[in-house]
Amino acid sequence: MSSDSPRSHQPRKRFGQHFLHDQGVIARIVAAIAPRPGDRLVEIGPGLGAMTCPLLEAAGRLDVVELDRDVIPRLIARCGSRGELQVHQADALRFDFRALRGGDERPPLRVVGNLPYNISTPLLFHLFNALPAISDMVFMLQKEVVDRLAAAPGSADYGRLSVMAQYHSAVEALFDVGPEAFDPPPRVDSAIVALRPYATPPVEAGSLATLERVVSQAFSQRRKTLRNVLRPLIDGETLDALGIDPQRRPETLALGEFARISRHVHAQPGEPA
Repeated sequence: MSSDSPRSHQPRKRFGQHFLHDQGVIARIVAAIAPRPGDRLVEIGPGLGAMTCPLLEAAGRLDVVELDRDVIPRLIARCGSRGELQVHQADALRFDFRALRGGDERPPLRVVGNLPYNISTPLLFHLFNALPAISDMVFMLQKEVVDRLAAAPGSADYGRLSVMAQYHSAVEALFDVGPEAFDPPPRVDSAIVALRPYATPPVEAGSLATLERVVSQAFSQRRKTLRNVLRPLIDGETLDALGIDPQRRPETLALGEFARISRHVHAQPGEPA
């Protein structure tokens, strides 16, 4: 490690900082990202630059979004000479990734990073809203979150995040990372996941807003049957007519079945377009 090691900066709990230092893990992540010259790479939460330097060297240019202003001078000193580094001191939860891409004539973004675990789920949903500007994403996340992203119907990990992530993108869990790869070590295991947005979603849902509402309602009380939990949106007889047993529980429904419910709800009078 360089003299700008994690120990030269006190990690901040409010930013969820755990600095990656294992060179073998870093090399595996960079290989999974496979940066190329000319890529529109964006790194979220670069910290002290463990991944920033090799990504910048490979791509020649890199945008980074970093909330902690105190690490930015260290990041620039460590990696700034490796290529064109553009630093955005900003909260990734509020950052406008569509604006960063610019017009449709510009290449889409490749978004990567060791996401702060304390905001990872809302940040993923924020990125889903920016997918027209993004070609792919490779993230380090808490392993529990990766398990939820990739979960199949009927499993304990399957829920709202699983359904919406799989509507928007192909999800591939790549490999696990132990706590010892970080300083300070987190209390959880981590994992690397690749998300590749679909040009066209794999199912027709009527509208994204309706699908989001159906899925959110379904998992608001996951122990209840569909008849009970979806009552504000659809009745049990209609579910039965759609070929979905209203006595089932939400975690048993595949994406296509949620889309079938969403299309029906979307078609009702008064439902927003």
